Amino acid sequence: MLRIDRIFFQYRRSEQAVLDGIDLDVPRGAIFGLLGPNGAGKTTLISLIAGLLPIDRGEIRLGGLPLEEARRRQPNSLALVPQDYAFYPMLTVVENLRFFAGVQGLAREISRQRVAYCASFAQLETVLGKRAGELSGGLRRRLNLAIGLLADPDLLLLDEPTVGVDPQSRHFLLDSIRGLRDQGKTILYTSHYMDEVEAICDRVAIIDHGRILVSGGLSEVLGSDTPEARFRLAQPLPRELHDDWQARLGLHEEGGNAYSMPLAGFKDLSELACRLSDAQCEVLGMSYGGQNLEQVFMRLTHRSLRD
Repeated sequence: MLRIDRIFFQYRRSEQAVLDGIDLDVPRGAIFGLLGPNGAGKTTLISLIAGLLPIDRGEIRLGGLPLEEARRRQPNSLALVPQDYAFYPMLTVVENLRFFAGVQGLAREISRQRVAYCASFAQLETVLGKRAGELSGGLRRRLNLAIGLLADPDLLLLDEPTVGVDPQSRHFLLDSIRGLRDQGKTILYTSHYMDEVEAICDRVAIIDHGRILVSGGLSEVLGSDTPEARFRLAQPLPRELHDDWQARLGLHEEGGNAYSMPLAGFKDLSELACRLSDAQCEVLGMSYGGQNLEQVFMRLTHRSLRD
């Protein structure tokens, strides 16, 4: 559905590239999670796909066609639902829907049908006459989504669609996004909520410093075939043990005296616990299982704060 090939982009007056040779394949009918720290290049990439920024080098193809040609043939084949609220707060919900249907060139009868459908899909029927600026955070997010769906796009770019909403609204939005996939739509989804991405995405990519660190199916990225032991200590692991396990067993530091590594070097957790006890390490917690996405993300992007 979407092919991104060797995309390079650098802002004027910037000393380094924001995107440095990005390659991605987003299959049709999938929810593709795009993850990265602040400043990693996610928003720039979304802006390039949406046509908000010109491409410096490389190519983006939509449905097998160069992006510009695809947009020329089918202007409404792609829609962006931005993180910021993209509607007029002084207009009512229905006025916003009608306005944006008109902006996208929908004929009157089609506009009427799509406004009714999108309002129903986002469960906005009870607030159609209410000013958008008076809506709760969850309703505003649902209005953002409804506006993005008006022209019935094949590819939907969702940039942090659940920021600032209550748990009920978040679950509703996630269920709605799954429903869009079941209708055959392709979705590129960015979020800082790793549990959301694990819950709904078929494939994921992690980007940092303008480069793709890992990309593939969710189970492939998580490495579900290699479960790990994770433990937290009251004090740092002794240096001799730390260096030995790091060299032989692939020990990783998770921060805060927390560590993880494959359990292959031990018979079971009890043997690992005994080795820690022999080294006079006080164990505060221990678990065994597959990695989650947050652990993969932190390991690849490291733990330093980003502005």
